[in-house]
Amino acid sequence: MARSWSRWARLASAGVVSLVMVAACSGNSGGGGADSGGTVTLKINFWGDFGLDELKSTYESANPNVRIVLNTGEYNAQHEDLQKKLIAGSGAPDIAAIDEGFAIQFRGQADKFVNLLDKGADQYEQKYLPWKWQQTLTPDGKTQIGLGTDVGGLAMCYRTDLFAAAGLPTQREQVSALWPTWDRFVEAGQRYTARSGKKFIDSGTNIFNPVLGQQPVGFYDENETLKMDGGPKVAFDVAAKSIAAGLSANLAAFSPEWNSGFVKGDFAVLACPAWMQGHIRNTAPQTEGKWDVAAIPGGGGNWGGSFLTIPKQGKNVDEAYRFLEWLIQPEQQIEIFKKVGNLPSQPALYQDPAIRDFANPFFNNAPVGQIFSRTAENLTPQYLGRKNGPTRVAVENVLNRLATGNLRGKPDQAWTEAVKEAEKAAKS
Repeated sequence: MARSWSRWARLASAGVVSLVMVAACSGNSGGGGADSGGTVTLKINFWGDFGLDELKSTYESANPNVRIVLNTGEYNAQHEDLQKKLIAGSGAPDIAAIDEGFAIQFRGQADKFVNLLDKGADQYEQKYLPWKWQQTLTPDGKTQIGLGTDVGGLAMCYRTDLFAAAGLPTQREQVSALWPTWDRFVEAGQRYTARSGKKFIDSGTNIFNPVLGQQPVGFYDENETLKMDGGPKVAFDVAAKSIAAGLSANLAAFSPEWNSGFVKGDFAVLACPAWMQGHIRNTAPQTEGKWDVAAIPGGGGNWGGSFLTIPKQGKNVDEAYRFLEWLIQPEQQIEIFKKVGNLPSQPALYQDPAIRDFANPFFNNAPVGQIFSRTAENLTPQYLGRKNGPTRVAVENVLNRLATGNLRGKPDQAWTEAVKEAEKAAKS
């Protein structure tokens, strides 16, 4: 999952996750152990919606000696907390989710994770998208620290009722035709805001991240060289243009205000990786049928996609692997997709009728199985460097200041500041 929305948280990231940097790290206790009755407690740290709430009781019913404790937190805080626990040598959960944006960082500390190849995970390599398997495999091919959960191929989710009220088309093909490019997207947003008096998008960073994900090179090339004048500059300029046009509601992703914005209609459209579907449905169930899914400007791109890892310091390594292995089986992966929208990393499942023919009733019966499978099959993801996560957060912090802080109305100065902060993150 972005995620980072969180997602980056998601999100992952999924959003304006930079604000969570100032939040206290989640108060995670370490991995569990067997209690006096012989029950094994597995603690799992993640963010956003991995579909674990739905599957927890299923697994516990089939394995009465196992109790699963789910610890959900904010995207950046969970990654920061894991890093601290790895350095400290204790306190990590039995299973820790990591986002693709942090995969290289943690892969570089492979000695602190269970090598899943030693557990027999090599049997699953051919089931995964090749690039997904490689993201958490050490360069020498000897250590695999994680098994992929989902991928974050991109589309755009939009409110048909808000579009109709503003005199914009509502059919997904017509909406896709509104914005073949990001410049046209900004123009459509200006028409919407002029006619409705409301904001078009949730935040500038939720424009920055998908645009960046469409570029051939992101923050770093494969030599770990910071490349701010390439993809990051393109994405920053689009985000800055959106902010300057008054399109953004400036809502931090996964904040209470952002969640409330889905309910109140504070924005009409947002970049929508597959994993965003579940968050929208869970956050604003009363908006069922008012959403639809269109193509993203520029076409393609990836945002988010996560892995589950087993820190070595956990007390229940074998039981943790058994749960992880159960979770990636087709039955569970299909159930997660249908319930929360997370698209599996295993391409053979895209041909399963349960995914291929799935239309999401919440999103006006959009054929999301076809939409997101097609984007996943065509993905050529960027290399995400060891400092990708901290660098992204540093740049997002500057975008937030451009939107609401001391850089407001100063895009050139904001870009200079973004480069400076990215360079700091690259050297940290």
